[in-house]
Amino acid sequence: MLDFWQETIQKAKTIRHDLHKHPELSWQELRTAEQIRGVLTELNIPWVPCAQTGTLAYLNRNAPNQHPHIALRGDIDALPITEETDKSYQSSHDGCMHACGHDGHTATLLAAARWLKHCEDQLPGPVTLIFQPAEEGGHGAKKMIEDGALNGIDQIYGWHNWPAIGFGKMMCPDGIVMSGNGTFTLTVKGVGGHASQPEKCRDPVLAASAITMALQQIISRRLPPQKAAVVSVTSIDARSASTVIPQQAIIGGSIRVPDTVTRDEINQWITDIAITTAHTYGVECDVDIQPRYNATINHPDPAQNMRHCWQQVHQHFAAQKEDNVALEMELPTPIMASEDFSYYLQEIPGAFALIGADDGPDHQAPCHSPHYDFNDRLIEKVTALFAKVVGAPLPPSL
Repeated sequence: MLDFWQETIQKAKTIRHDLHKHPELSWQELRTAEQIRGVLTELNIPWVPCAQTGTLAYLNRNAPNQHPHIALRGDIDALPITEETDKSYQSSHDGCMHACGHDGHTATLLAAARWLKHCEDQLPGPVTLIFQPAEEGGHGAKKMIEDGALNGIDQIYGWHNWPAIGFGKMMCPDGIVMSGNGTFTLTVKGVGGHASQPEKCRDPVLAASAITMALQQIISRRLPPQKAAVVSVTSIDARSASTVIPQQAIIGGSIRVPDTVTRDEINQWITDIAITTAHTYGVECDVDIQPRYNATINHPDPAQNMRHCWQQVHQHFAAQKEDNVALEMELPTPIMASEDFSYYLQEIPGAFALIGADDGPDHQAPCHSPHYDFNDRLIEKVTALFAKVVGAPLPPSL
């Protein structure tokens, strides 16, 4: 049994490197889906496609109803980033990279699939594995739910590797773990002309600068300091010749919010500030605000269960004289990044955990960095966590 476990983890690492070398953007994960489905077929695990490139896999489907039906989720898409890691398995697709570790999440869920199939007769209840596309802004979880991914599911669990905290340390609070988000585009329309005659123009660059500065008052002056929220202007596009005042400037930005009430307040303030400031400078401003994901909010009982399972995993590996899994770590919440796992938690009970990846310089680059690489050591620990969550045995001690 121990040999099978070790072989399972090694196979998952090989799969992870293959997925990393062949990343695919949201809703384009055709090869990735093919790889996932091929592994499931080899394992004799029944599966069905869901939401185009997504996949649902089933274990112990005929279990009695007295035990909850648990779902485990992994995301599969990559990002439009050019990789700069120089790894032997570096992305072979220019401008596309697994810069958030979804290759590792997928490989871990496939490792769990192989182990759970091996122990299927010992599972107390049914288990569904959700291989989800388009987490990176594509609302993949929403589409999976619409396509029936949660039908019959009682609880759902997921995780994300997190390079900002020490290896194996978990954050899985009772309540909010990651913020909601949204984006905005402000199109400032002026009157362009010759740079030597600003009085003949209505300068959108000057107005855009003023709007950008005014937006900073939202967090510092409109919200109480105890409220966790962010308003970030991330771009101002007003390109023109050095001697030309342009016709317009486009401001882009992002917000992070703990709840929908705060989101609505911030969106209204952005709109009011942008329009009134533009009028002050004699220009107009069109406001386009796009909501993305709501906050990821854990349900207390599943969160407590996930923490308890992590403690059991820690004790198991500690018995093997390994010191590379730690107990839960207290960190400020919410993390200001966002996750579409929030869609699942709005529908059914569940929990989402952040698990630390930082064990040294090779795994300290943040997610979405061209220098990021998933920490393969997490595969074994989280596979063990998934096993405990669904009631499967762990491998015998070394």
